[in-house]
Amino acid sequence: MTSAAANGNDSKKFKGDIRGPGIPSRVIHVRKLPNDINEAEVISLGLPFGKVTNLLMLKGKNQAFIEMNTEDAAQTMVSYYSSVTPVIRNHPIFMQYSNHKELKTDNSPNQVRAQAALQAVNAVQAGGMPMAGGMPMAGGMTMAGVDASGGMGGHSPVLRVIVENLFYPVTLDVLHQIFSKLGTVLKIITFTKNNQFQALLQYSDGLTAQHAKLSLDGQNIYNACCTLRINFSKLTSLNVKYNNDKSRDYTRPDLPTGDSQPSIDHQAMAAAFGEYYGAPGIISANPYAGAHAFPPAFAIQQATGLTMHGVPGGLAQLTMPVAAAGRMGFHQLAGGHCVMLVSNLNPERVTPQCLFILFGVYGDVMRVKILFNKKENALIQMSDGTQAQLAMSHLNGQRLHGKALRVTLSKHTNVQLPREGHEDQGLTKDYSNSPLHRFKKPGSKNYSNIFPPSATLHLSNIPPSVVEDDLKMLFASSGAMVKAFKFFQKDRKMALVQMSSVEEAIESLIEFHNHDLGENHHLRVSFSKSTI
Repeated sequence: MTSAAANGNDSKKFKGDIRGPGIPSRVIHVRKLPNDINEAEVISLGLPFGKVTNLLMLKGKNQAFIEMNTEDAAQTMVSYYSSVTPVIRNHPIFMQYSNHKELKTDNSPNQVRAQAALQAVNAVQAGGMPMAGGMPMAGGMTMAGVDASGGMGGHSPVLRVIVENLFYPVTLDVLHQIFSKLGTVLKIITFTKNNQFQALLQYSDGLTAQHAKLSLDGQNIYNACCTLRINFSKLTSLNVKYNNDKSRDYTRPDLPTGDSQPSIDHQAMAAAFGEYYGAPGIISANPYAGAHAFPPAFAIQQATGLTMHGVPGGLAQLTMPVAAAGRMGFHQLAGGHCVMLVSNLNPERVTPQCLFILFGVYGDVMRVKILFNKKENALIQMSDGTQAQLAMSHLNGQRLHGKALRVTLSKHTNVQLPREGHEDQGLTKDYSNSPLHRFKKPGSKNYSNIFPPSATLHLSNIPPSVVEDDLKMLFASSGAMVKAFKFFQKDRKMALVQMSSVEEAIESLIEFHNHDLGENHHLRVSFSKSTI
């Protein structure tokens, strides 16, 4: 059995490993570390996989050796990091099994520091209290607080991520791709809460989580939409039961997929993890697994000629809206799902125009057909599948004219217009050339103002002569109740009006969007995320 010895002259004496045949060992050789790496950060690489029993730092060579308590823990660690390259301060870190079976260390200053760091972590892992402020260590170094989950830096290693302005689908894999640029992502759980796409994401330590929060909070994933809002979670660890589209534990490729239909073969993923995540410059959405997940809207690779620019914090940002990608030959996988079937409509009150205005909040409506023999059903064709999915996720279950809408994707690929001479009582309308489309202009600011239906409406394009009472009377004229009204302080062309219910707000939006206020001003109405 070989062992690595270290003394005060570590770097000169210790030549490091010559790459062996990859025979498993408890000792792992870590290379290409940043110059300012500290002991706590190196230890944190091993913490998620088991107990770190020894550490040898070769700072002059930007290398280190980590000894795990079992060979199994070391194997899990090497297997994980071979597929998901760890990154510390923008440095990709590389690791392999060492030829050495154990580490022997002495009392050199370097080793005293390493041992103090190990003791601090082990004390906490053994059930000691988290250290606040920082613990003095040998050699004048201070180690930041270590929380009970092994997270360094006093912050939880778990982040809560909310994606606002969700105009294009964001999947677990998109989040993994973005957040992995800042450090090792161990686990992700995604869910929808309060009509918002959210995720809990666990890093290997609190320092990395803090760095990711500082780098990514407020960034857009795509141009002018899908904004990340990031906070520290109260949780210090995530318990993931299934590896599928909604949740993933990257340290446990053996987990079952559960009930959700997985988007990829997870046995294959476990065997060829790197192939899936190693592809450069791909942002891809997974096939959806239920009404509230998103369909594959696009899978665009750098090689196809669509350039992607790095932005601060390492987000890949598309240089044009994805909708435009379809027009330029990057065919959207979701193209066949741009027609929705809307059922449980009120046949006495529904019209193509009212569906055009309501569904037009979430995309550009091309055609509407109310079914001749079943007037409580309608087909609505959007300009692309992403918009259809967005409208479906926001409007399914909402009440219109006293009835809860049911919105599903239709198997039809388009809405047929009636043949010439076959009048259908005006139940089919073609809106493909409508001037009221909100999203025709690429990069339109409307992309970033898409919100779920709410009782508060955002009004814009108000002429100077129209005052508060005019607008209150207008919105009350349909029999609805106006609970509150407020002009924007900085811009009196805009205002918020609060109705007594979401259903009233939906009907008011349908009735008064594009209402002529005079002076060539047509009122624009959308749902607001604010309340008055």
